[in-house]
Amino acid sequence: MRPKGKYAWTVTVGEKGQIVIPKQARDVFGIRPGDTLVVLGDEKRGLAIPPKSAFAQFASAVFETGAEGEEEP
Repeated sequence: MRPKGKYAWTVTVGEKGQIVIPKQARDVFGIRPGDTLVVLGDEKRGLAIPPKSAFAQFASAVFETGAEGEEEP
């Protein structure tokens, strides 16, 4: 049994680097055709794809300074 509000899906990356967001994920998160998503990347933590409206919240979490022994510039 999965924790409430937590989901996991698999996607396949096509030859052009495109992925299809599963229908259940689109429904749960209200993603519609034409919506803009942001792809955030961290070499240690991986990728996150939040909706553009949640960018500030996700960016601050992904780009925390001093995380995991990293030094600030």
